[in-house]
Amino acid sequence: MRSRDATYPRVRRSNPSMLNLFRKRVIPEPAAPRTVPAGRRVYAIGDVHGRLDLLDDLIARIERDDAARPSAHTDWVLLGDLVDRGPDSAGVIDRVIRLSNEYPNVRLLIGNHEEVFLGALDGDPESLKLFTRIGGRETILSYGIGEDDYDRLDWDTLSARIRAAVPDHHVAFLRQAEDVIEIGDYAFVHAGIRPGVSLADQRATDLRWIRDRFLGHEDDFGKMIVHGHTITDEPQELPNRIGIDTGAFESGRLTALGLEGKSRWFLATEGMAIVDDREGGRAAQP
Repeated sequence: MRSRDATYPRVRRSNPSMLNLFRKRVIPEPAAPRTVPAGRRVYAIGDVHGRLDLLDDLIARIERDDAARPSAHTDWVLLGDLVDRGPDSAGVIDRVIRLSNEYPNVRLLIGNHEEVFLGALDGDPESLKLFTRIGGRETILSYGIGEDDYDRLDWDTLSARIRAAVPDHHVAFLRQAEDVIEIGDYAFVHAGIRPGVSLADQRATDLRWIRDRFLGHEDDFGKMIVHGHTITDEPQELPNRIGIDTGAFESGRLTALGLEGKSRWFLATEGMAIVDDREGGRAAQP
């Protein structure tokens, strides 16, 4: 059952030379600075990928940052990909549900990994097979299915075990996730948007999976697009988009973007990166 490269699946990174090109190119600034409505503050959190330790750390940093600023209506936006690759996807979903109970304005975008996870939970065999190839093994184990069972079960039995193991309230929470969130001059999506198509007419597939056509687009999108999905070593801030997926699973750095009025700032963890020594199993290192 185990795909030999599924335990620590390779994370797709953007071509470094292309990222350098994106950083150096000149894109005309919009006529006016991007803003969020007066009295509102927004914290957008990048791809967590099963790193509950980093999510707990970043939530504490955001809470301290929020408390140190004047009172405001504070929105929390999670950009999707809560699950897969890291060791505790079940714990991450529990933590975000708890966060939404603690604060009234917590919103979740659906990422491509949630899309595949939900397909597997619906019993679709192709979704389950894809799920195990893109980091879903770690998600499955986080719900209490043992490694021996994972290795020996056939696809049908594994599918049934997963559906029995994942709590209904986790499934319901993921199903209510959104594809686009608009706040002021900003639009938050998981992966990006298709250039030349209005936000209202975007396809879910593009919002959750697009990469090159979005990343290579040089013109203004109408709104400033805040996204995850594509890993960069540091937050990538361009005049038409801001990417905040800093590869939390392998880098130990989970990033958030703060927005208020015309201001922007970043918060990030200084966590432990998970490595695989191929003999002793998963371990943490600075």
